[in-house]
Amino acid sequence: MHFITGGAFNGKRAWVKGNYGINGTWLSAYQGHHLITDHNQIESNLLILEGIELWLKDLTKSQDSYNCREVWNSFINDWLFWEKAESNRRLVVIGTDITKGIVPMEKENRLWRDVTGWAYQDLAAKADRVDIIWYGLNQTIKKTGDGKL
Repeated sequence: MHFITGGAFNGKRAWVKGNYGINGTWLSAYQGHHLITDHNQIESNLLILEGIELWLKDLTKSQDSYNCREVWNSFINDWLFWEKAESNRRLVVIGTDITKGIVPMEKENRLWRDVTGWAYQDLAAKADRVDIIWYGLNQTIKKTGDGKL
């Protein structure tokens, strides 16, 4: 799994397209796509999940912080199983960093920020490669195994 994060409008999508192309399944929360839990619906060997912070926000509307983290980790573990089932598969997860700056006053926004931060920590721990994109430039902060693109 390749986890990519960075600030809003800093070129994450363009960087992924430039490095992976567009010949895969691209699910974007920004475009209203829902998370797919049926692996049989994926017809390509590349799956890109974009805007995960929005899916996490939806999760916080129905779950407490502990359950959000459990549900998200279960989901990611299922996709990691899908990725590892065949050597040519690749899972790419893109999330905007919303954990910096002023702490929100509203309880629901603080919960969303906290859950997103925990989810990103879990993703970084499980990923083969982690990149931060700032102003269109990447900085690789983790690369284990082949860390392939």
